[in-house]
Amino acid sequence: MTVVRSLFSRARAHAQPWGFAALAAAGLLPAQAMAQGLPSMEAPSRGEGGGLLTTLQNYLFDFGALGGLILATVAFLIVAIAAIATFNEARVRGEWSKFGVVVVVGVVLIIAIIWLATKASEIL
Repeated sequence: MTVVRSLFSRARAHAQPWGFAALAAAGLLPAQAMAQGLPSMEAPSRGEGGGLLTTLQNYLFDFGALGGLILATVAFLIVAIAAIATFNEARVRGEWSKFGVVVVVGVVLIIAIIWLATKASEIL
């Protein structure tokens, strides 16, 4: 970090236009060297389309579908944790009705989230 600060301070001290350009070019060289071994970016699931806007919309659709999957996963985990905690309470106290309510409401919640995510992907 101190090396970068010293480069910027030297460039400001000289205040020559070519100094900033050289500094910017030197910063891009490592990024280009690291990017040589990376695979090319995969096309979106709906195809690349006819232009930049269509391709961007297709990528946003994929990110929206991924967001729906993440939401469903988080809901499943929250319901599972709540059901396990309620099961432990029911085993100790003998209140099995509360455990049943948590499981039924959790299953309905997960089904509703998956259904809504599916409908949202059709709308997108």
